Amino acid sequence: MGRSLSALNIIPLLVFPLALYNFVVLTGIATPGNVDFWMHDPIFTVSMFSGDRWGVSFADVFMGLSLVLLFVEIVKATRTDAMSIINHGLSMLLSVVCVIQFITVQGFSNSVFFMLTLMTILDVVAGFTVTIVAAKRDFGSGSGIAGTQ
Repeated sequence: MGRSLSALNIIPLLVFPLALYNFVVLTGIATPGNVDFWMHDPIFTVSMFSGDRWGVSFADVFMGLSLVLLFVEIVKATRTDAMSIINHGLSMLLSVVCVIQFITVQGFSNSVFFMLTLMTILDVVAGFTVTIVAAKRDFGSGSGIAGTQ
């Protein structure tokens, strides 16, 4: 059990939504001309107090869960051990893969995947920033954020 938990500490959690998106697009479940059923068509609706009906699509659920994983990644960035550095490197690789897919692969140039790409980039920037601040705090050196002031 301890070994599987340490693997989750090293692996960037945003790899899971990326893998799911790749599976949906590359298996042909969502073809470029037929993405409505999973990106736009509601899978359920919620009646609001105002009388409006909110149609929730798979893309909405996908983005919400991806944001939760981004939050967990930012919390994981407060660690200052060697596994954290490996996690940041893998997060950087993941964001490069997202950027390349967004630019070059058909079916990936849409707002949902763009937001996922932004999340991976934010994970890299926030991860390094939070780790540097946490390390400075742990070692008691300097003031300000990342060597400023």
